[in-house]
Amino acid sequence: MAASGRYPAPMASPSLSVTLDDVRAAQDLLSGVVRPTPLEYSRALAERVGAEVFLKCENLQRAGSFKIRGAYTRMSRLSDEEKARGVVAASAGNHAQGVALAAQLLGIRAKVYMPHGAPMPKLVATRAYGAEIEQVGTTIDECLVKAREWEAETGAVLIHPFDHPDIVAGQGTCGLEILEQCPDVRTIVVSAGGGGLLAGIATVVKALKPDVRIVGVQAEQAAAYPLSLAAGKPVAFENMQTMADGIAVGMPGDVPYGLVRELVDGMETVSEEALSRALLFLLERAKLVVEPAGAAAVAHLLGTAGRHVDGPVVAVLSGGNIDPLLLLRIIRHGMASAGRYLQFRVRVPDKPGSLARLLADLASADANVLEVEHVRTGTTIRVDEVEIGLQLETRGHEHCEEVLRALRTKGYQLKFG
Repeated sequence: MAASGRYPAPMASPSLSVTLDDVRAAQDLLSGVVRPTPLEYSRALAERVGAEVFLKCENLQRAGSFKIRGAYTRMSRLSDEEKARGVVAASAGNHAQGVALAAQLLGIRAKVYMPHGAPMPKLVATRAYGAEIEQVGTTIDECLVKAREWEAETGAVLIHPFDHPDIVAGQGTCGLEILEQCPDVRTIVVSAGGGGLLAGIATVVKALKPDVRIVGVQAEQAAAYPLSLAAGKPVAFENMQTMADGIAVGMPGDVPYGLVRELVDGMETVSEEALSRALLFLLERAKLVVEPAGAAAVAHLLGTAGRHVDGPVVAVLSGGNIDPLLLLRIIRHGMASAGRYLQFRVRVPDKPGSLARLLADLASADANVLEVEHVRTGTTIRVDEVEIGLQLETRGHEHCEEVLRALRTKGYQLKFG
């Protein structure tokens, strides 16, 4: 999906709301506040893509994501009177932590609305930075409604997660670092929710190296940008259901939308399965802990096998704040998607030796048994049989098929789901 020539004409002027000079000014503000994050070469990903690939590790930034860049830039520019009134924000976690940390550094009182179901580590970290937290609704958009109400009621300044020029300028400092660290970059892939990071990076790169291709990536089940770009204006995406809470944004903001429309070369989507596989890939091959939203760029690159990608490529890992319980579920889901985790049920005669024979047959197929569950009673289980639930570790899709074929050859009736 290209960013030019295939959408209706913009409703507003194409003049850009954020410039390279704005981003450079933000970089000066952030000196000593944010740490330049490492750019790591990924040989494993390069082999898959067929081009040099580097990982921009914003998961290693202060507060665990790029969000401190925009939050501090915006809040440091408030007047003394505005700072005295305090700030309010709405976030599923990463922006919350960025605002809370910036408020702590600047001596500003902060209140953050977070949705029910927000990852526990993000809640704990935000509170630890000194912010007051109130949980409402289940989406960022619902939290934004409450944040605006608090703003109107108290005079606190709303620090929007993406829809403000200072936020976009702050996020754009990541783009300056990318060009400094990889001056010959040809493609940059960035995850996108509201689009602040994508817009900021695109502002920098298109001003300094207009031939570099910029690609945004969204979760399929929270993909408001493709709809919005096709409509020529920000459009809401209904019924978001994605594990990538960091990019689960219902509608783009006006500021990042205008920049993305003018500057970004393509907007792609990735499935939940692709996100799982990418997260697992980063854990295993790059030794990096990344949240689902942060793995979106890598999920896209893993799906480009067989297609030309102009390298060197930089994939931005936007955040690493993941709940360990979610990480455990995603690891299992990712292993299943990669054909490395197999789960099924099988019925055998309820007599000595049946389980031993089944386990021996699995061993012969070189399948590693992780869990075994016996079920002897049930409305569909005969009195002379037992149902065994198995969870196996396998080596990939081909090995899965070999294991299942070996069991069926020996007469086992397998049930899934």
